This record gives sequence, C-alpha cells and structure tokens, in this order.
Amino acid sequence: MTTAPQHAGRPEPLWSPGPERIARAQVTRFQEWAAQRHGAPAAVPGDPAASYAALHRWSVEELETFWQAFTEWSGVRFSQPGERVLADRSMPGARWFPGAALNYAEHALRAAEDPARADEPALLAVDETHEPRPVTWAGLRRQVGSLAAELRRLGVRPGDRVSGYLPNVPQAVVAFLATAAVGGVWTSCAPDFGARSVLDRFQQVEPVVLFTVDGYRYGGKEHDRAGTVTELRAGLPTLRAVVHIPLLGTPAPEGALEWDALVAADTEAVFEQVPFDHPLWVLYSSGTTGLPKAIVQSQGGILVEHLKQLSLHCDLGPGDRFFWYTSTGWMMWNFLVSGLLVGATVVLYDGSPGHPDTGAQWRVAERTGATLYGTSAAYVMACRKAEVHPGRDFDLSRVKCVATTGSPLPPDGFRWIHEEFHEEGREDMWIASVSGGTDVCSCFAGAVPTLPVHIGELQAPCLGTDLQAWDPHGKPLVDEVGELVVTKPMPSMPVRFWNDPDGTRYRESYFEMFPGVWRHGDWITLTSRGSVVIHGRSDSTLNRQGVRMGSADIYEVVERLPEIRESLVIGAEQPDGGYWMPLFVHLTPGARLDDALLDRIKRTIRENLSPRHVPDEVIEVPAIPHTLTGKRIEVPVKRLLQGTPMEKAVNPGSVDNAELLKFYEELGKSSPSGD
Repeated sequence: MTTAPQHAGRPEPLWSPGPERIARAQVTRFQEWAAQRHGAPAAVPGDPAASYAALHRWSVEELETFWQAFTEWSGVRFSQPGERVLADRSMPGARWFPGAALNYAEHALRAAEDPARADEPALLAVDETHEPRPVTWAGLRRQVGSLAAELRRLGVRPGDRVSGYLPNVPQAVVAFLATAAVGGVWTSCAPDFGARSVLDRFQQVEPVVLFTVDGYRYGGKEHDRAGTVTELRAGLPTLRAVVHIPLLGTPAPEGALEWDALVAADTEAVFEQVPFDHPLWVLYSSGTTGLPKAIVQSQGGILVEHLKQLSLHCDLGPGDRFFWYTSTGWMMWNFLVSGLLVGATVVLYDGSPGHPDTGAQWRVAERTGATLYGTSAAYVMACRKAEVHPGRDFDLSRVKCVATTGSPLPPDGFRWIHEEFHEEGREDMWIASVSGGTDVCSCFAGAVPTLPVHIGELQAPCLGTDLQAWDPHGKPLVDEVGELVVTKPMPSMPVRFWNDPDGTRYRESYFEMFPGVWRHGDWITLTSRGSVVIHGRSDSTLNRQGVRMGSADIYEVVERLPEIRESLVIGAEQPDGGYWMPLFVHLTPGARLDDALLDRIKRTIRENLSPRHVPDEVIEVPAIPHTLTGKRIEVPVKRLLQGTPMEKAVNPGSVDNAELLKFYEELGKSSPSGD
C-alpha cells in the first residue's frame, strides 16, 4: 500500500458547522484566550480551517507554550508547581512537568464541590432493561471517599496495584477513582475474559486488591463467573483483599469483603498528591509474541491529555451527557470515565450492543439524553445492514455528535449516518471518526467541532500531536499512504512498560523503525487539505471490536489441543468496514477438522480467552509459513489476504517455504477482505 486517492481541488464536505457552533466551541474560545495571553495565532475571520491549521501548527512547534497555556485555561490544580513544562523531549523518556504534584481523582470529582451540581447525575448506569439509574456527584464523591479510606486501611499505598474484574458499572468507576485517590495503580479486565487471559495480565503487575463480580448479564442471559474468580484468587498470590460485588445476588465467597460495607461510610475524600509522572493505570496491548504489553500511563499525562481531548476536540462540558459503548477491557472505558474531568455526566452501558435488537445503543442514547454518542464503526455498518433508522425511530434530539472508533469508518458509514439524521431535519449532526490507541489512551486525529467533515476522512490531527505520514526512509508524505508517526512527545505516552526495567520492550514496540520517533503501526494519509485517512494496521496486531490483542494469546490456547500442530491467526480490515479474523490450523497426522474439533477449538478460545478472540473461520492448511529464523509470517499473509500481489507482499527469499504462500494469495482473491 503506497498510494492513496489524490485529493485535488476542494471537494464538497458532507457537513460543515454553522457560525454559531464555531463561535461557541471551546476550541474557539481557547484560541482567543491563548492568542491574548500566550502568543497563539489569532483566528482567521471567516476561515475556520485556516484558524485551526494555524493553532495546530503553533501547538506542535511551541509544545511547551501550548501545554502551559492549556493547563492554565483548563484550571489544572497543581498542589506543587512544576519546574518547567517539558524538561526532556526524548522519545522514549520525555519528562513532563518535573516537580509538579496533583491528583487525577481530585479533578474528576471537582463538579461535586459545586453545591448547585451536587444532586445532578455524575453517572447514568444502564443495563439491558435500558432504564437509567443515576449516581449523583455528591453520591459519587462520598463513595469514593469511603472506599479510599478502606483501601488505606487495607494497607494500599501509592504505587500499589489494584485490579478490577468488572463490567461497565458504577462500582468500577468508584473503585478506579478510589485507587487513584490513594495513589494506587488501577488495572482492569472485562468479565468476559477467561481466567488465563486475565492472569496473563494481572500476574505481571501483582495486584494487592481484586474487585470482582459474581457474574454479569449479556444478551438476555446471566453469566456466572464464580469459578473464574476462584481461579484468579488462586493465581494471584499477592492479593491482600478480594472485594465481592454481587451483581447476580450471590453471597460473598469465603474471605471476600462485601462491596456495600466498604462504601457505606460518609467519609470526606482525601486525595494523595503524587508526582505528575506517577502511574495512574496499566493498560494492556498485545504484541505478536509473548505476554500482553503492560502499558503504564501517568496521573498527570492522562489528566491533561484527556482534558484536552474532551474539552477542545469533543467540545464536552457541564450539561453534556457522554456515552460510548465500551467494556472495561478497552481503553475507551478509561477515556469515557474521564468525561468526569470536564463535568459531563458519563453514561455507563453494561450489556450487549445488540440486545434486544440491533438498535439497542441508539435506545440507550435516547433514554439517557446523550449529547455525544460514541460507538464502533462496525456497529454503524451493522445498523445500516439491518436497516435500523436511528433518526426516525428514536428521539435523539439531544445528540450533537455521533463519534466512531475501533476501526476506520467507511465512506458508506459516513453517508448512512448523515442521511439518517438529515432526512429527519437534523442538518446539525456532527460525525466524528477518531483514531488513536491503547498505547497513548487517546486520539492522534479526529474530532474538531469547528471544521467540516469529508466522507471517509478524520477531520484533522489533534492539538499538541505532531502527526505525520512517513515513507520507509523517514520522508514525510502528503496525499500518499505512509506509516503513522508522531515526531514529538505527547503527555499520555507510556512512562514505561511494567517489568521492562531497561525499556527494551518499550523501545522495540514503537521506536525501532524510526529511532526517537513514535511509529504506531497504522497506514495513514495526511491530505493536502489537512484531513486524515486511516487505512488500518500496518503490523500484525489484531484489532477486534476496538480491542487490540496479540496472536500469541490465541496460539497458546489453540495449540494445547493435541490435534493442532501449529496455527496462524490474521485480522484483516475489509473494504466495507468489517473485520475478518480467520484462524489457519495445521493438523497433526490423522486428525480431521470435523464439527467436533471445530467446536472444541472455538470453545477453548472462548473459555480461556474471551468471545472476542473466537475467529470468524477456522481453515485447515497444509503448513504454516515461517521466516528463515522460524517466526510465523503474519504481516505478509495479512497483505495477501487483502489482495496485495505476492511480489509486493513478501520477499520469497525470506520465507522457509515460499510455495505455501500461494494458498493465501489465492484465498485473498476470493476472501471477504479482498477488493
């Protein structure tokens, strides 16, 4: 993939914001303020595109000034000021606000300090009944204060890890904020993850407390997790306490603490003041070999990056209701909870995206009065295929923006959303396709409320993000496909990986191709109009429903089956926005891929990993291709499956048996991911 459609001239945008929307946007107000106080370029009258382009250029060329201005404008509370904004620009190793102290949870609960807002909802919890249940700002702050005091009583100190095996429910938010309040390090997995998958993550960070549910409800059914919790307790010897949350109403197992008892006190929240780079949480993003990467992001880095994204890019503030369909195993949960930072009400949906029907997510938005509605590109395309009519069938009058992520939103997705709302007289509906990653827990490009939307394109690179497309030699490209790189540090970039003392794995993950420059692993086009097109993964990391995972997870469990000699899993983006994930299996002599073995493969993956890991197809192959050093060949096979000719996809001289690749080339000509 080396070329992209040329963007000659100025094609008509799908949508443009009106003058009033531009004038009241927070990014407009910030630009005016920063121009007066910090030398930012003034807005160009009547030309919002030129205004944003100038602001963005300033934000990356004057990186320290931009972040100084933004932290002042957004009212970041430093209990101790930093010596400077950016003491070291090295990547990896950038040092932001050295000497500064603050607390993320204190900022997340600021709205509770306003007596006028104390009884307003901070959270709206929704399950498959679609009946919202509010948690007020005062109630949230009280629960966090009570639980934080109990964590301290249990001996949790700054830097200790606290884990959650929890669905997207208020208890998860309270547990996370209480952990942050005491300076602990939060980490979570969704309860559809199997025990092995969870232990591969939690065992790396050695948590001292585990918050867990007895089960969860999904698709109209109850899913008991008591057995899995028993396995987790046995596999985590560092645990000092287990906290039982009875979502299904079962009594606490022996030795576990009751959730209700821990949040019952009326205790004022105490926020530990920690250094800017103090760990906030550990997220997991799997490579193609070994255990999932345990990514550590900082309290201060996430605080300022999420404040920027949610206020300037998503245009959220008090009075907004922020919904994104997610689970606690995906970075979008962490991003969603940060809606509290700007005083927005956060909508938590715990349930199937398609229960009782495909329109479920739109119904949640209707019932909660969501103003920003976030979902996946795959869900949008599923609604289009199922002939759901959100603009007609639901009262979405409060929704100002429909945002998507997880995979690139295809052109047909843009058109469908626009037409669905336009036909109902909603010409003001802003469509924001955004792209980032677990690795920074933020967006590189996406929403800008003052810019037009073009079909199939993200509106612009984000402020403070020096986003570029590079060719293999490090030459910047415009209107051509290149590697997504970020050439200057972002505050939310990992401070390190857990159990990576010399930083080797961190450097290899992002800085090996271009030393000192973040290479993310996406194909990207920066257009001459300033917009961005994402073309999918340039490496072999799997990306299922927005959750990135490694092939190694799947190989480990599949190849325990005696009939499987070796396997190869590929995730391929499809032209229509779908995602095809086949599993190729090389069987042992005498084994047959009959229905019984097929069922056992799928069941093994579902039970040991999660339903998301189950492949779309299982295909028998004569053998698995390798490099000459014995590594499975994943990226070239993915390219072949996407229809790339053999001579462009792989160097046959680097393969142990090049003849094997012809099978995948032929499959690519007829597969769901081919053109």
